Amino acid sequence: MKAFVFPGQGAQFVGMGKDLYESNPLAKEMFEKANEVLGFRITDLMFEGTEDDLKQTKVTQPAVFLHSVILAKTLGDDFNPDMVAGHSLGEFSALVAAGALPFEQGLKLVETRALAMQKACEATPSTMAAIIGLDDETIEQVCAGIDGVVVPANFNSPGQVVISGSFEAIEVACEKLKEAGAKRALPLKVGGAFHSPLMEPAREELAKAIHEAQFSAPMCPIYQDVDALPHTDPEEIKENLIKQLTAPVRWSHIVARMIEDGMTEAVELGPGTVLQGLIKRTSKEIALSGMQ
Repeated sequence: MKAFVFPGQGAQFVGMGKDLYESNPLAKEMFEKANEVLGFRITDLMFEGTEDDLKQTKVTQPAVFLHSVILAKTLGDDFNPDMVAGHSLGEFSALVAAGALPFEQGLKLVETRALAMQKACEATPSTMAAIIGLDDETIEQVCAGIDGVVVPANFNSPGQVVISGSFEAIEVACEKLKEAGAKRALPLKVGGAFHSPLMEPAREELAKAIHEAQFSAPMCPIYQDVDALPHTDPEEIKENLIKQLTAPVRWSHIVARMIEDGMTEAVELGPGTVLQGLIKRTSKEIALSGMQ
């Protein structure tokens, strides 16, 4: 069985999507439609901007979404998933690619999400850190015992978890996790504490927009970040998307579940090869490929 997987924020690079825009008329049309919907030429920032331009959450999220979704649409009948999944923001790309949301509506939701998250980051300075070489349970226990906000945010692969929270609590957690046996605890250069309780104001803002959007059943099950389970019911999908902003991304659990459900091949659509690397750490038996 074939899965198509979609990356999240952090996979972006200057020049992303440019070849696609120049070589494919459908891609060009969709990119231009996105410029119109967003009210600025995001393509200029994607193709010729600076790394700093692309690092702004309000630019990064729509840029990664557009790259992924347009790649899927240009595949035509070759986009034939038995299952789909997306890492954080990538869940929106997966839903649009699988027909659960119209392109423009998906883009507007991503824009709302990005602006709301940026606002939440500015309101409460916060950060994230990658913890390498420690089991999930120990990380959860250590974080739970620290004063202040610090939680596991991304379960990326066995032995790689990202934690999220206030600067002070992250600093304490990194020390305690190293004492508990982590090989490394690396602070990340990110705008804020994504997938933590500090994103609550953004979650409330996004919830309103998601409830107003028209979702349909996707062409195949989507394995969602909050519970790592396959979903096709539009109402369940909406509720899980809303919860996602303050809940951890259970990517390693998604990969394990998709393998259990028969995945033999995974195709990553979008910038970078991060998800292929994470899947490979879980199983070397899966046939991996990507388009960017």
